[in-house]
Amino acid sequence: MLLIGVLTLLLLIPLFFVKELVSERKYRQREVIREIDSKWGGFVFFYGPVLKVPYKEYHSAKRTSFSRKYAYFFPEVLKNTSEVKTEVKKRNNYESVVFTSTMAFTGKYVTPDFSPKGILEDDIEWEKATIIIRTTNLSSIKNGVFIHLAGKDYPFEPVYEQKVEQDYIYDEKDGYQANEMASLETGFINLKEVLSDSSFSLTIEYDGSKRIAIVPIGKTTESTISSNWANPSFTGDFLPYDKQITPEGFTASWRVLHLNRPFSQQSFEGLPNIGDYTFDVNFIIPVDEYQQNERAVKYGFLVIGLTFLIFFLIQSISKIKIHIFQYTMIGLALVLFYTLLISITEHSSFSLAYFISSVMTIGLISLYSVAILKNKKFPTFICISLAALYGFIYVIIQMENYALLVGSIGLFVILATVMYASRKIDWNQQND
Repeated sequence: MLLIGVLTLLLLIPLFFVKELVSERKYRQREVIREIDSKWGGFVFFYGPVLKVPYKEYHSAKRTSFSRKYAYFFPEVLKNTSEVKTEVKKRNNYESVVFTSTMAFTGKYVTPDFSPKGILEDDIEWEKATIIIRTTNLSSIKNGVFIHLAGKDYPFEPVYEQKVEQDYIYDEKDGYQANEMASLETGFINLKEVLSDSSFSLTIEYDGSKRIAIVPIGKTTESTISSNWANPSFTGDFLPYDKQITPEGFTASWRVLHLNRPFSQQSFEGLPNIGDYTFDVNFIIPVDEYQQNERAVKYGFLVIGLTFLIFFLIQSISKIKIHIFQYTMIGLALVLFYTLLISITEHSSFSLAYFISSVMTIGLISLYSVAILKNKKFPTFICISLAALYGFIYVIIQMENYALLVGSIGLFVILATVMYASRKIDWNQQND
């Protein structure tokens, strides 16, 4: 019995290497997905359009010298409608979800109010106003970007920034990832001419992957995002008030008021860094095969321990001697199950891989049991027990919310069964 316990502990060593194998394959998966995403387009972030108005701030009461400062004003109303078409890109055995998004924005500005800073009308350079967008993924913007304002189209151009701001987003697989922010800015707009008709519209089209995030800068912001992807995840500071998810795709709608966010409609201290206050849509592949493999390996010690317990009870009841070498072979077969599972999963679904691997392992151990136990009664029992055990583990892996409950009840039933089966064994005689 002591040797069996020591062997069980020793088998944790190959199980550890199996865990390392899963981690290695997961890392490889991330690298391939990252490569796919970088070539197609990454995370999409949109912050804008923001009205930027220069004004003069004099250094003294004599008004002999001044600095040019900028005030930033958000739209009174901002509406967005986004259509997102997704597809799955494959490389080797790995998949990544990429998309093409068409994001249409409409809204209106109100006349900027400089009274909070006590700025005189004559010090405001109305004719040199511009409009700014902050975004990621400049390289994946598919067409020219224009804002239509007061009957005119004003094109956006990239703005060189010596200090590039980075937005760090959290991904369950990759952790925090940096996304470089960049600015697009129009040429000069004479606000005195356009604010009589302050409604605007713009459309921007991206290639992207993983996520779309929008900052709700309107005093009232309304957004509707629809896609053919059936497995979205909604995150960020604002969740949709309405969503419809079907096998054909989803539609989600948001409505955010200025009272719902911790920033005002104007800023005189530079363009505020409010990239954390977004509503997000994540485009995820729902089944992570490596995560399921990782969970399966965690139960490896339980499978080995219970299998050895079955053989030990058979040995104690039947008086058939099982050599420690034979226990070792059985243990190695149980460990090999996980390498089979990982390798087959990369070419099929986890469920099919689990079924094939468990059938192979159960068949191997059952046939080996026929040889070492010299009969068919006990090997049949072993086959049924292992099938039940692997089925039990599979159910636990699939049930995320109730895994602890089902696992606890299952272990209680196993313990009760072992206690019942071993109630008549004379352990004192076994020790003698």
